[in-house]
Order: sequence, then C-alpha cells, then structure tokens
Amino acid sequence: MPVDESLEGHRKRLRGRFIKSGIGGFHDYGIIELLLTLGSPRRDCKKQAKEAIEKFKTLRGVLEAPLEELRQIKGIGPHNAFGIKLVQEVARKFLREKIIEKPVYRSSQEIFDYLYHSMRDLKKELFKVLYLNSQNQIIDTGNLFEGTITGSAISPRDVMESTLKNNAVSLVFAHNHPSGNPEPSQNDKQITRDLVYAAAIMQIKVLDHIIISDNKYFSFAAEGMIEQYELDFLGLKVKGVSEARRRLYRAKLFGGLD
Repeated sequence: MPVDESLEGHRKRLRGRFIKSGIGGFHDYGIIELLLTLGSPRRDCKKQAKEAIEKFKTLRGVLEAPLEELRQIKGIGPHNAFGIKLVQEVARKFLREKIIEKPVYRSSQEIFDYLYHSMRDLKKELFKVLYLNSQNQIIDTGNLFEGTITGSAISPRDVMESTLKNNAVSLVFAHNHPSGNPEPSQNDKQITRDLVYAAAIMQIKVLDHIIISDNKYFSFAAEGMIEQYELDFLGLKVKGVSEARRRLYRAKLFGGLD
C-alpha cells in the first residue's frame, strides 16, 4: 500500500511536537489522535479522535469509557481501544504509586488527582480512608462504605478498628459528591467531627477529609475545620477534667459526690 506522504508528515509533526513540548499544547482530540496512531500507524485518526471527544466530552471521558462504547465509534478497532484502556490503567497505577511516595500534607493535589481519576464517574457516594504511618506516608487505602453517607452509616468504631489493623498513626478521609457540588453538608461536618474526636481519643491524627466532585474538591483541613474540631475536642477534654476535679473537691468537703 502506498504511503500518503502528507499523512505521514502530519503524524511526524504530531510526534515531534509531543517529544519537544509534551501534551500541554494539544487539544484533547489531538492527544486521542496520538493514542490512536499507536494502534493504526498507517491511517488518519483525526476524525475518530474528534468523534470520541464529541461522544465522551473530555480526554478523561474517553480514557474512562468502556471498551464496548469506544468500539462503537467507526474506525476505532480492538487494538485502538486496548491501547486507550492500557494508557488509562497505567496512568492510574502511576498516580497511585506517586502519591504513596510522598507525604500527604505536601501533596493534597496529587491525592485529589488520583482519587478524582478513580472516583469521578461513580453514581453513588464512596467513603475512603487513607492510612498513613509516622512519616505521613500512605500505607494503604480502604473503601469503608458505599451509598448515601450518613452518621449512622459511617461508624467511628469501624474506622478506628481498621486504623489499628493497618498500624496507622494518621488518616485522610475522602468521599465523592455525585451531584457535582463539593461543599460539605451538615451531615458531612458531623461525621468529620465525630471521626476527629474518635481519632483523638485513640491518639491518632486526622490530616484531612476531602470531598470530591466535578473536577473540584473541598478540603476540611484547608478550611481550618480539622483544626477547629481538634480544639473543640480539647475543650471538652479540659472541661471533663475540670468537672472531675470539682466533684472530687465536693466529695472531700461534704463526704460524698453530687
């Protein structure tokens, strides 16, 4: 089959541009076109790339699309679809390993990137716990609950038991809002407060609770709410000690407790 020199030149320019500058200057369909040329090196893939973006809206949408839906686009064969899904899984593994190498308090954005990539299309709320060691390195992650997240659904006892099982000394909580609005509900605030209190009793540090939505997130730590809950707990603890001392003083004075 004769080689279309203009097509070959176009592919070379695309690859040269990527090698020189990365994907920063590419539109989403250009990135998809590059991926498709890996599976179809002798064919013009621009049309299929644009159709994929039109159907799935964004680069992320294409990468997350099921294989059978990708292959519904004329010209995207099994090799192309396999290549796209392989890139998506490699990216997910890379992001997971990358955040495990870094302290959480310095890489909140990277944690969001990883969690968003894996949670963005979920139709139900999913509550995750990230377990960390004394160097704030991630030991493991766990999915503790799926569904409508309420105070009765998230048990501080279960969270603490899983924390001890993982030998963790600090925690990050995360869940998604399928509605697209990352702002915490009153219920979210109550759950977070209860978990901070439970962790404090066990001398475990809560670093953050991240709510993930449509390419946005809310950080309880960034808003100062984790620190406030810790101060509230300390206030209750001090008040409890003061009350115990008051009762002991009355017992000494009057020979009994009120």
